Amino acid sequence: MNFDGKVALITGAAGNLGRAVGAALHASGANVVLVDVDARALTDAYGASVERRLLLAADLIDEASIASAVQVAREKLGQIDILCNIAGGFASGPPVHETPAALWRRMFDLNAMSVVNTVKAIVPGMIERKAGNIINVAAAASVRGQPGMAAYILAKNAVVRLTESMAAELRPHGICVGCVMPTIIDTPQNRAAMPDADASQWTPPEAIAEVMLFLASDAAMIVSGCAIALSGTRRG
Repeated sequence: MNFDGKVALITGAAGNLGRAVGAALHASGANVVLVDVDARALTDAYGASVERRLLLAADLIDEASIASAVQVAREKLGQIDILCNIAGGFASGPPVHETPAALWRRMFDLNAMSVVNTVKAIVPGMIERKAGNIINVAAAASVRGQPGMAAYILAKNAVVRLTESMAAELRPHGICVGCVMPTIIDTPQNRAAMPDADASQWTPPEAIAEVMLFLASDAAMIVSGCAIALSGTRRG
């Protein structure tokens, strides 16, 4: 796919999936804005900002912080054409009746409000140009309740419903909104946390990036509002 001249903003850019998506978009010609709350992690992952690649630290739970980062990106690279909402977080916990309010809020902030605050900063520019692609990241786990994961599942399910709502609201403005729902992602951290699991059945970040690049393309409008379950591995 060719994204020459497009500007793509990726949140959670210092993580494994963020790096895979950022690399794929950059290799396809896009100017990439790589956003993460952890400035040091950004530097460790990418070094410094270079041509067609801008590194910005921002707290997505703080509306003013992400709004400021988006403004810097516009001044340096132009309006945002593609938004990849990858930032999020996971925590297991006790049963629902014992889960503290702070954990409910933390999971909702990291996974859902991070999306809301980022689209608030970017969507008006997309509406003005009557074009844009937004790709959110939910989770395969969000389709069914599981013990000890209620706060996380609730938040990721909210991402799917946000995707559907935004797709309906923004379709008249020429904006495509979709989301992916990966199962366990094959990362060094997950391999270390689950050493006895069969990692060959996990999904590589690069494979998820390929699907997200389709959702970032003009061809994706036909599936706007989709929530694509990613539960397999690459063929071969």
